[in-house]
Amino acid sequence: MSLFDRPAKSGRPSRRVLLGGATIVAGALLLSGCQFRPLYGVSPTLTGDGSEQTQTVQAQMAAVSLNFPSYGDSGSIKRINQVLRNQLIFAFTRGGDALPPKYRLEILTDRRRAEVGVEQLADVPTAYNITINTSFVLSDIQSDRTLYTGRSFASASFDFSSQRFANLRAERDAEDRAAKVVAADINTRIASFFATHPVEPVE
Repeated sequence: MSLFDRPAKSGRPSRRVLLGGATIVAGALLLSGCQFRPLYGVSPTLTGDGSEQTQTVQAQMAAVSLNFPSYGDSGSIKRINQVLRNQLIFAFTRGGDALPPKYRLEILTDRRRAEVGVEQLADVPTAYNITINTSFVLSDIQSDRTLYTGRSFASASFDFSSQRFANLRAERDAEDRAAKVVAADINTRIASFFATHPVEPVE
């Protein structure tokens, strides 16, 4: 049977078309009920009488002070903490001025180094993996109330050679790469917290 020999279709819509249309309408209604809040838009805050108002997440981020409790006496940890501090200050203020501190973010850092490759004949490592682990606590400075806690980690590898200074430079580069990933993760998670949780407004 050719295309022209097929019987003409009825003008009534088929059951499949009706079901498809109903599914699309139901999906649209479902999505319309969802509320999406931009990460750096406005966040809910509570006033003194308990009523809710809004303020920008960026204003709250700029009012976060950083604290790295002393842990060990490792020069590597201190250097990594400095990288984390620089990255987070820039991320929190977005290159602008910081606001008077209202929140405190304490970050505890740990660093591990592990062999990931061994030269078969010489039995010496050919590469190392650097892992940076952090635990952090966000709290309100005035009330000393804990608002949010979390953990973040990242790893980066570097090749090991017979050149001492090249190894030192490569290891520091790996530490920097891992620290920047950790800082970006912490920044995103703190911003997400402010965007979704009511807190006292920044004066």
